[in-house]
Amino acid sequence: MDIRTAIREQYHAGLAMLAQSVELCPDDLWAVSRPTQDEERRIDRAYWRIAFHSVYFTHLYLGQGEVDFQPWPNRRQGEHEGMWRKPWDREPYELPEGVEPQTKEEMLDYIGFVDRLIDPTVDTLDLDREDTGFPWYKDMTKLSHELMNLRHLQGHIGQLCELLLARDIDIDWVAKVRSPKI
Repeated sequence: MDIRTAIREQYHAGLAMLAQSVELCPDDLWAVSRPTQDEERRIDRAYWRIAFHSVYFTHLYLGQGEVDFQPWPNRRQGEHEGMWRKPWDREPYELPEGVEPQTKEEMLDYIGFVDRLIDPTVDTLDLDREDTGFPWYKDMTKLSHELMNLRHLQGHIGQLCELLLARDIDIDWVAKVRSPKI
């Protein structure tokens, strides 16, 4: 098996697990705000925002570099528009208070959109490139960056799973998926 096949399978598996965590999230948990305070900003850790952050950065970092990023075409216009113009300058947790949550259906659509990008994008990546294509990640190869992106996705799936487990809801582990399932 070559490295591209393994990367594709793991992206598809991670996105399948993210989709499960969205599907199984109880409605009363989906948009519950769990703000935290740090020294510089208020961060809203609502379930939907964690899911959005997960798929959004998977989408952003999947490509060869920042110049290749194309916003999700089915996004809501206006409300989150600033996210799509300069995604690297805004953290999704920092969306303004009062922003209407993405619905589960919208989130599943976005996850499916990214899942369908996996095969054609991974097939064309220059995994031997000595840089990530994102200037804020220095001293990292493109292959290492793709592996980091997978770890990032799975880390946030873990966060979502913990919130579900607190409600006695568990998702299935997905070891690998060969093609888009969403």
